[in-house]
Amino acid sequence: MNDTPWHKKLLGGFKKTSERLTENLTGLVTKSKLDAETLDEIEEALIVSDLGPATAAAVRSRLADSRYERGIDEVGVREVLAEEIAKVLAPVAIPIEVEAFPRPQVILVIGVNGSGKTTTIAKLAHLFLEQDYGVMLAAGDTFRAAAIGQLKVWADRLGIPIVSGPEGGDAAGIVFDAVKKATATGIDVLIVDTAGRLQNKRELMDELAKIRRVLGRINPASPHNVVLVLDATTGQNALSQIEIFKEVAGVTGLVMTKLDGTARGGVLVAAAEKFGLPIHAVGVGETLEDLRPFDPQEMAQVIAGARA
Repeated sequence: MNDTPWHKKLLGGFKKTSERLTENLTGLVTKSKLDAETLDEIEEALIVSDLGPATAAAVRSRLADSRYERGIDEVGVREVLAEEIAKVLAPVAIPIEVEAFPRPQVILVIGVNGSGKTTTIAKLAHLFLEQDYGVMLAAGDTFRAAAIGQLKVWADRLGIPIVSGPEGGDAAGIVFDAVKKATATGIDVLIVDTAGRLQNKRELMDELAKIRRVLGRINPASPHNVVLVLDATTGQNALSQIEIFKEVAGVTGLVMTKLDGTARGGVLVAAAEKFGLPIHAVGVGETLEDLRPFDPQEMAQVIAGARA
């Protein structure tokens, strides 16, 4: 029985997702033999729980296996489901490692407005501070005055330096200054906020391309990470955002937030299944401690409701 504070947060955070899955599975599984119709219904129940078609199909084929000739109960189905989810999540549960040499490691953080991007940057900074790394923020989202102010408040609260400019200023110039300052002061990790406007794809692409060019001049390996922040409450819409930002920004990894506010947490599995991008951390609450890397086995058990 796992009763760490983080496990309790995960359980609480995925409560709605797990309850929705229970609702969708209720009445489908009895002790009697699973026939093709029941298997179809179970598969559909998993798909409408946002778990992704491949995971649903894998569970179906496992349940169609002759071992279940005599039938299976709901607990058994959840165990099979947890095993299949763990297989999907295991290759992508990859925390961000600070390995850049020369320092700093530059992490570009992207995502649509409202995804929790700015708060996620603060939580990532907190994670790195816990590991004794020196962290600096760069306010590259010059499009919204509120974003610059918000980031400054977080930097102040965390006691870390921030480089910012005026609203509507040149984001690439701010990032350039930040890298220079980070290098001069021995900072390990520079986390860069970027504009989250998807309405004008071309403008966003141009701005990100310019930031990349500027970074590349200082260090060809930079940016070392391009992290997309996704709001889990958007469900399947999160998948289309990954598609767009992969094309626009060359996303290298994901952070999924607001999992505690939705019954659609299964989308974490669907994202892993469809794109195979590293999922660096998940967010299940408001506080700084509520964003963490995750263990794929533990996460699979929690989503499937296989154990309390």
